[in-house]
Amino acid sequence: MKNRAMIDRSKIQFDLIQLTSGERLLRLTEPQSGLSLEKKLDSQRSVVRQKEQLLGVFEAALARAETTTA
Repeated sequence: MKNRAMIDRSKIQFDLIQLTSGERLLRLTEPQSGLSLEKKLDSQRSVVRQKEQLLGVFEAALARAETTTA
């Protein structure tokens, strides 16, 4: 398994994007794999909670990508 590329979760990039409509997107990107996930934020919910929730989904997707490429 030495050839298996391990994804470094500490390198996940977080971008908060303000749209012209006033809505905001949260984008998570892992630069090595190129995997990216974005979600429109709910203005009625805490950004921190939404970030934690999206990070959980993103890490599950990264883990799945690691197992399919192994």
